[in-house]
Amino acid sequence: RSEFGPRALGHRSLLAHPGRASNLERLNDVKGREQFRPVAPMVLAERAAELFDGPVPSRYMLFTHDVAEHWRERIPAVVHVDGTARIQTVDGGDNPLLARMLGIFEQLTGLPVVVNTSLNTAGRPMVDDPRDALECFGSAPVDLLALGPFVVRRPAMGDGAGAL
Repeated sequence: RSEFGPRALGHRSLLAHPGRASNLERLNDVKGREQFRPVAPMVLAERAAELFDGPVPSRYMLFTHDVAEHWRERIPAVVHVDGTARIQTVDGGDNPLLARMLGIFEQLTGLPVVVNTSLNTAGRPMVDDPRDALECFGSAPVDLLALGPFVVRRPAMGDGAGAL
């Protein structure tokens, strides 16, 4: 289901590991945009104040937050050059699927944050339906597409680049 507005809020998103600084470059390559362009951290609303200083909740990525100093090296892919991030908070009551994903990601990695940016490629709008998503997946070097209850995986390339 599409979100309303200009931001990818988890339903039409490219998601990645925030602990790998190289994921920022990789996402910007996939999207065909300048390397200085930032991506957003997605975090559970109840965890946001531990990592970010700024208005909470921030469901729609409207505010820039200072990233806590001790988190900057742990989540480099989402920290802007000035030590800030434009965060998206997720409320488990409003979005149980994203909240569950964030919880599982933290169990696996120790990081309560996932990189979030819009699912689109250079010069194209955000995907808006399953056909758009499949076309984007077919033309962009991403590893996996979750589409409703279905998961489409690209065969491993063996280049050691790691998954987004």
